[in-house]
Amino acid sequence: MYHLKNKTIILGVSGGIACYKSVELVRLLQKAGASVYVVMTQNATRFVGPLTFEAISGHPVCLELFAPTPDTTFHHIQWAEMADAVLVAPTTANVLAKVAHGIADDALTTFLLAVQSPILLSPSMNTRMWENKAVQENVSILENRNISILQPASGELACGTTGAGRQPDAAIIVEYLHRLLSPQDYYGKKILVTAGPTIEYIDPVRFISNPSSGKMGYAIARAFYSRGANVTLITGPTHIEFPFDIRTISVQTANEMADAVFEHESQMDIIIKAAAVADYHVTQKAAHKIKKDTDELHIALKKNQDILKELGRRKKHQILVGFAAETQELKNNALQKLSAKNLDMIVANIVGQKDSGFQADTNHVMFFFKDGKEESIPLMSKESIAHLLLDRIQSNFLRAV
Repeated sequence: MYHLKNKTIILGVSGGIACYKSVELVRLLQKAGASVYVVMTQNATRFVGPLTFEAISGHPVCLELFAPTPDTTFHHIQWAEMADAVLVAPTTANVLAKVAHGIADDALTTFLLAVQSPILLSPSMNTRMWENKAVQENVSILENRNISILQPASGELACGTTGAGRQPDAAIIVEYLHRLLSPQDYYGKKILVTAGPTIEYIDPVRFISNPSSGKMGYAIARAFYSRGANVTLITGPTHIEFPFDIRTISVQTANEMADAVFEHESQMDIIIKAAAVADYHVTQKAAHKIKKDTDELHIALKKNQDILKELGRRKKHQILVGFAAETQELKNNALQKLSAKNLDMIVANIVGQKDSGFQADTNHVMFFFKDGKEESIPLMSKESIAHLLLDRIQSNFLRAV
């Protein structure tokens, strides 16, 4: 979570059964590099003890409105001033109503009146309570004040009913909070990102593919989403969970990826082709599993359509970025691909290294631009590279428009 690093997040916890999920929120926010301080209502302490949050966050929990800090500064003012963002999860119907109508009768609601940084509320309650007209009117009041409301998830609730009202998974809440803290410099832009490998079947149980994990493409899709873009992700088979709130199209073969890409490319402002598409497919896929009757098996392959080259041929207003995974002569091969496929920019890296390329969480890449500029990027996380890529697209292709 690139834009959560070194941020101060105040987590409000109100008295709902979903309180236990907020413990995981603290952990994920800290993992993203944020400092977390917790404000609890008295009812919340009936579900999770303050000591749990103190132990995990490393900071005292604010429970009382008139409990001064050692320097006599009140928590609800001091923390409001130092907050980069505030998250209330779970947000009960009671707290939702108090915030909507400016009621400040405890530490949490008084603190919220003093906050000027972005606020994200994550309502969690019984389905019938959530659907109540009074609750929905309170939601509308808060949204009109530019307070962000994360819609509750649907499913089986602790009370035994099924429907909307569940607190979303912690990872989804953190992703949404990350978007609130990210620059919205791609707001309204339509982005297409491809990711992962494709597979080409030999028979019903065997296929040809490559080691691409999809991590780089998914990181790019999430980076664009966090910075306000309308993102479509076309992905081959990976073990990565589909990103929250991003339109994701799942494909397997190169032909399926081509069909999906060409169906959407004309609507896009920027296309990032990060998928590792198979170059060949089997000319005659066996209808049944091939038995091991011979010592050698010869398979005829036919070249797949070059999706990136076709995108370059069709390109009109779009910004087109490709990727080059090489094992030698990185610069020469990348520049040749940049020119031959009419790209605006290419991201190139040497694969086969332990900490870079396929499967790794980090990468060492080079950026090459159509105007001849180039930039060597030191080893860093794929998420950091994704945001750096967006920065370069912004400075090289968008700010001058």
